[in-house]
Amino acid sequence: MNGQIGNLEQLNWLWLVAIVFGVTVFTGYKHRRSLKKFATANLIPKVFPTANSIHGRIRSALTILALILLTVALVDIRWGKTWQDVPQKGIDVVFALDVSRSMLADDVAPNRLERAKQQIKDIVDEMAGDRVGLVVFAGSAKQQIPLTKHYQDFKNMLDSVGPFDIERGGSRLGNAIELAADSFLDKTNDHKAIVIFTDGEDQESDPVSVAKQAYNELGIRIFTVGLGDRLQGSRIPVNTPGISTSNNEQFMEYEGRQVWSKLNNSILENVALATQGAYIPAETKSVDMAGVYRSYIQNIEQTDFETARIRSFTPRFQIFLGAALALVLLEIFYPNSIAKNKSPNRSSFLTNLSINHPLNINDKTPRSNETPGVTA
Repeated sequence: MNGQIGNLEQLNWLWLVAIVFGVTVFTGYKHRRSLKKFATANLIPKVFPTANSIHGRIRSALTILALILLTVALVDIRWGKTWQDVPQKGIDVVFALDVSRSMLADDVAPNRLERAKQQIKDIVDEMAGDRVGLVVFAGSAKQQIPLTKHYQDFKNMLDSVGPFDIERGGSRLGNAIELAADSFLDKTNDHKAIVIFTDGEDQESDPVSVAKQAYNELGIRIFTVGLGDRLQGSRIPVNTPGISTSNNEQFMEYEGRQVWSKLNNSILENVALATQGAYIPAETKSVDMAGVYRSYIQNIEQTDFETARIRSFTPRFQIFLGAALALVLLEIFYPNSIAKNKSPNRSSFLTNLSINHPLNINDKTPRSNETPGVTA
């Protein structure tokens, strides 16, 4: 493709141009009809020199053409590619996603894990220029996606993660924070954040101490999102995810009794407070994660990334805008000269009309076609 259109929807302004054109034609027609009430067709050009002339049509055409060019300028047509060095700014965000069996509980529809994935996507959709990475954890932690700015690839890989990615069961939040902190490429600047999605269960990995260390040494702020019912909780299914087993649903048991998983928000609150972050109690509710990003994560101080060299089409709207302004100026100054040239002819014609055809109501002189009367 040799060109690019930036705002095709701006072509809707052509409807306004069409309306202006229609009004112009209609008013011109009504104006000519009005003039015929004052003079015959052969006298109109002499009495009203600017009426029904080519000059009026030219003025209207200049106006319509200027509006069309303005619309084309708004469409933002581009052609001719140029290289540009674009400085990149943003923050590094590593998402830590709990993929333990408890995240399959369905107290959040469809389950905690799928809800967490969607919330991560909602945040990524709001980003522009930030780098994102993914760490998954259960009884151990694993870096699933290194820091990247290829958001679509990130979301595609996110869809495929699940409990099978971590062989060791359980939930060790501290291990996840430690690995996420090691995932950052830059170990000095304060432009880093970890966003954790979990139900808060932890098996003595001391996440608060690990979080404090990450904040004190690397300036990493941690934001925690708690998922699940914190009062009643939910049973943990043991069936393979994605396979419907509504008639034979099996749940995890311990010593002959079903295990119920509840949201532990106290750990998540303490982790967030220890790092000047924030705790988002999503629980079983629908949360605007784009708003969470704007209110909390986006406020972290940004840093300069490597400069990107981008080849893009050159904007050409200035050409159409300049041509439209030139037509507007021509339309403004065009009628003045015409009026000056036409005014003397009109005055001369009216003077001759008065001399050759006097219209005096007190004049009793008979006309040439009248028979003189006899005065007594």
